[in-house]
Amino acid sequence: MTMRERILQGKLFTDGCEGLPEERQKAKIRMKAFNDSSPEDVEKRQMLLQEIFGKETNAWIEPPFYFCYGKNISVGKGTYINMNCNFIDDGLIKIGENVLFGPAVTLATVGHPINPQMREYMYTAPIEIGDNCWLGANVVVLPGVKIGKNSVIGGGSVVIHDIPENSVAAGNPCRVIREIGEKDSLYYYKDRKIDKNDLLEEKQLRKDRTT
Repeated sequence: MTMRERILQGKLFTDGCEGLPEERQKAKIRMKAFNDSSPEDVEKRQMLLQEIFGKETNAWIEPPFYFCYGKNISVGKGTYINMNCNFIDDGLIKIGENVLFGPAVTLATVGHPINPQMREYMYTAPIEIGDNCWLGANVVVLPGVKIGKNSVIGGGSVVIHDIPENSVAAGNPCRVIREIGEKDSLYYYKDRKIDKNDLLEEKQLRKDRTT
């Protein structure tokens, strides 16, 4: 079994062989190029993201963006990743479509043994974020967590267990507060109602801006 196979299978590993340091170095070069790129050069940014992930994506990512390898991250279409997000992708990270990330979200697929005599070793467990999720600012997702589609994670939460779909969850450790329900079709924030006429006005403003 190779070290890379050990990483994928969640076994204890170290990352100083089999070309892994060289891959991380290349990733850092791509990361710096992306983070230093001009906001006016959208085409260059999308090209750099394709190099980072090893595949084409139409996700929108605000620099600075931090990662270990990049190639272990899969991002669905329509996803928005705000600035200062940190994806520790020694293990696999799978992100669905139309996911929203607030600033400074951390997805960490790597852990170390609790025993201090074994702290030099690492292990990975994959992270999966379902379609249409929203993770607020400063959320931390730990190894092996799955967040079900449509769910919302409150800002500052530390997610150590799976979160079911259609849930609102928050806290440290993160816990489900309630399900997304009928009230969420009527109100967008506290006592602020969703008004169809108001939405039509907003849509017209967007249309006017593009004409």
